[in-house]
Amino acid sequence: MAENIVEKFEKLFKGKYKIYYSSIRKLEKSFFFMIRDQKQKYLISIAKKRICEKFEGKKIGRINDLDILMCPTNDYNCKVIRTLFNINPSVCKKNTSFGFGDRLGLATPAHTTLINKYDVFPVLAQQSVRELSRTHRNFKDVLDSAIWGIFESGYEGEFGADADHVKDINDLMQAAYEGYSMYTVDPSDHVKNIDKINQGELVEFYKSHPLRKEIEMIYSGKVFSFEKSKFTMEDKELFRIFVTYVDAIEHVVKCYEAIKNTKKNFDFEVSIDETSIPTSPLAHIFIVHELRRRGVDFQTLALRFVGQWQKAIDYIGDLSVLESELSMHCEIVKSLSGYRLSLHSGSDKFSVYRIFTHYCDGKLHVKTAGTSYLEAIRTVAEASPSLYRNIHKYALTCFEKDNTSYHVTADINKIPDVDNVEDSKVVNLLDIPEVRQLIHITYGSVLTEKINGKYLFRDEIYRILHENEFLHYKRIRDHLGKHLELLKN
Repeated sequence: MAENIVEKFEKLFKGKYKIYYSSIRKLEKSFFFMIRDQKQKYLISIAKKRICEKFEGKKIGRINDLDILMCPTNDYNCKVIRTLFNINPSVCKKNTSFGFGDRLGLATPAHTTLINKYDVFPVLAQQSVRELSRTHRNFKDVLDSAIWGIFESGYEGEFGADADHVKDINDLMQAAYEGYSMYTVDPSDHVKNIDKINQGELVEFYKSHPLRKEIEMIYSGKVFSFEKSKFTMEDKELFRIFVTYVDAIEHVVKCYEAIKNTKKNFDFEVSIDETSIPTSPLAHIFIVHELRRRGVDFQTLALRFVGQWQKAIDYIGDLSVLESELSMHCEIVKSLSGYRLSLHSGSDKFSVYRIFTHYCDGKLHVKTAGTSYLEAIRTVAEASPSLYRNIHKYALTCFEKDNTSYHVTADINKIPDVDNVEDSKVVNLLDIPEVRQLIHITYGSVLTEKINGKYLFRDEIYRILHENEFLHYKRIRDHLGKHLELLKN
């Protein structure tokens, strides 16, 4: 029946629109699917008037006794399809989960086609507050874009929506209002860098803190024994850990309680990865015990691991040292139980995925974001070398400014002159680490810069990706597939 209706639609409009056959859904005697023309995408509702009236749209014809409504892919209509087809984020119920950050809001159909091949829970709506600020998006837009992508691809499995690296309770509440299922709290602003603070100030802070005596009674001299490792909380180490993390833990508790008062069922992640020093095993133990002691039910914990976890490139550091450190952290996780480790800046860390999967026994969460954006820009470079050249040259002017909130060590002086690169080889620039980091961190400037009220690049980027959608989706599937293949347990 659905095929018959779609066939009649095609004949009626004589091939004017491309139909996404994967999106066809039937609800009682109504039919829904996605289409596209040369500029944008629409939802088609072929149904009785009472159903069509639920949507915003324009009647463009009839098939049998059913109206044909062409609907914009806006927030209002997104809420309707979420209700009709129960397309809503849920909590993770699998051992391995993967965050598919999508800065442009176009990549979800490519992401979902990968999920069927792997036993992974997909977090399909994931953006950090920093990314939202730089791209001028919001939590509503990110989730809407993911749901339209889910509808287009026909994906019917469960998925998550992560309000990532949130520092402010107001931002958490906005995400909760939109129906997010995962909340990643980043308390890094409250983590003290004790190597840069006067020792006298630290001692005074410690001695005068109202929790000091209680903490000393619990932890001073305590021995923590695990399968292969044993750690003793000496007073000097307790002092350093307490002073470093106590304010951060207090902030996490406040954030957790705010969400708990708003939602009943959610995934909660604590992120302490964006700090200057690696998280020691004793700090890991202290943080977990203190969070639990204060009633925080968290599902994932992002530690600051040894080595450099720079954006858009592979891990920098001694893999044997990382392996040794990770084995101890995983012993702690297995013993304390009830949570998984989360790997941030997970894009393109191909040399470490097998190590993490092995020691975590497949129980981990991995976050990516910028790598899907890079594949979008790779598509632009293939389809329009001239547009890429302009983006590249503009990014060079923004690098110093945009690099202030990212830790990358790219030497842009090593980047070839883009004007001296042949059109057919421009795309190969995206394989150079320095170029990858250049494009990765300047996304906000590239996507939001305007001249005389008109976007300098944004509209052209979206146009190129719309016209070259098949190539765009393929590039994302190929690249993210490499990540997921290495994460197989």
